Amino acid sequence: LQLVESGGGLVQPGGSLTLSCGASGFKLDSRAIGWLRQAPGKEREGVSCITSSGDRNVEDSVKGRFSTSRDNAKNTVYLQLRSLKPEDTGVYYCAIDRGFECAILAEEAFGSFGQGTQVTVSS
Repeated sequence: LQLVESGGGLVQPGGSLTLSCGASGFKLDSRAIGWLRQAPGKEREGVSCITSSGDRNVEDSVKGRFSTSRDNAKNTVYLQLRSLKPEDTGVYYCAIDRGFECAILAEEAFGSFGQGTQVTVSS
């Protein structure tokens, strides 16, 4: 199972980005998919997750700014990032939920991580 993230980049504080997570060789529509990030010098942390039925779990620090959606026809899951702050800088990963149906946003609840996409928020 291989996931591929894209859409990262350099953005000014207050800006927006949309990250995409695609799959190679399998369908995402039956999977709960999470988004996690790793800031420099910090551990990887979960920020958002979406179940196959569209239920979502969003980490408190990004609630109201980040949102997750999925387009099953495109076999893609998205993470929309808005009102970005410098502390949102990091490598963003998508991953497959290991059966917790997004109830847990910690790294150990996910597997099959993609290679990540860098998001840098800086003026």
